[in-house]
Parts: sequence; C-alpha cells; structure tokens
Amino acid sequence: LFKIKNYVIFMDLGLSVKWASCNLGANIPKDNGKLYTFEEATHNTDGKLPTKEQWEELKNKCTWTWENKNGINGYKVTGLNGNYIFLPAAGYRDCNGATGNVGIFGFFWSSTPYDSDRAWRLRFRSSGVGMGLGNRCYGRSVRLVQ
Repeated sequence: LFKIKNYVIFMDLGLSVKWASCNLGANIPKDNGKLYTFEEATHNTDGKLPTKEQWEELKNKCTWTWENKNGINGYKVTGLNGNYIFLPAAGYRDCNGATGNVGIFGFFWSSTPYDSDRAWRLRFRSSGVGMGLGNRCYGRSVRLVQ
C-alpha cells in the first residue's frame, strides 16, 4: 500500500472506482502529502480527481473509523470488500498561504465545481464526515481515483 516511485497503487474497495492508497505528494499512506488549490488539483491530475458523487459513494458506503496511525490522525475507510485506505487529517492552507488544523480536519477536493469561486470538497474531523463547498484558492489534499 505504498506510492512507489512515479506511480500510485489503487485500492479496490468494492465501489465504482478504485482509490489511491495515499494522498498526492505523499510517499506512504499515513503522510499528509501536499495541499493544492482547486485549479492545481483539476489541471494536474489527468482526470483522476474524484467527482462529488464518487466522494459521496465513499462516504455513504464505507465504514469510517477515526484513528491515530503512528502519530497521524485520520480516518481508516473500509470498503464493502474489507480493503481499506487511510485519509490523514492534513488540515488546509488558506488563500494567504497560512496552514491550519493539521491533525484535526481533513479536506479533499472533488473535481466538481460549484461556481467561479467555490468547488465541492469532502470535509472531516473526528466527529464526522460531510460534503460542502470550499473556496478554490484554499490548499486541500488530493486523493486520486481510477
């Protein structure tokens, strides 16, 4: 379950798409990876950025368990077939470049825009997971699908 050299391993969770085993820019599943603006995420992922509907499928059909994995908070997301991925709570980078809420919140871009300023994103913390809108200039985590 590691990102090996220049490619990512995709996990079959029994859903409509396979999910990358780690965040874009990470070397192993528990690493936060890099934070990307919406434009960076949509233009640099070769169409592998999940849609709002794919995030909702992951949210609604999988089991989410908050964990601390070797000092990193996040969710173990177990699929219908028992396979799982880990989503670290990597926080965010605001439009001015300040980073916040690392280890407390996780934010992941979808490829689904809302308007010229916002796009759909997944948001989570230890108390729950939900979809919402995020300002496109914010830096968020990216998890690819196949």
